[in-house]
Amino acid sequence: MSVDEATVRRIAHLSRIAIEDSDVPRMQGELNAILAFVEQLNEVDVSGVEPMTAVTPMRMKKREDVVTDGGKSAVIVANAPATEDGFFLVPKVVE
Repeated sequence: MSVDEATVRRIAHLSRIAIEDSDVPRMQGELNAILAFVEQLNEVDVSGVEPMTAVTPMRMKKREDVVTDGGKSAVIVANAPATEDGFFLVPKVVE
């Protein structure tokens, strides 16, 4: 696949990137080099390779879902300027 000058200008427009007319040929070359590299990746034989989510094989660390350090609402709201029934009171900002 090859990118022409019109495609470079369209990509720049869609990306909201301002490029000068003198920069279009350089950008065209860079985009063509990127696409050539991607096409090289299509030639790699990956049959038998399992998909990975990370470079190193690892298992997710899991913990039990238990409540710890609960029941401290009085301590948490102790320094609040205004509280009611263990909740923070805040000024109304939306009518």
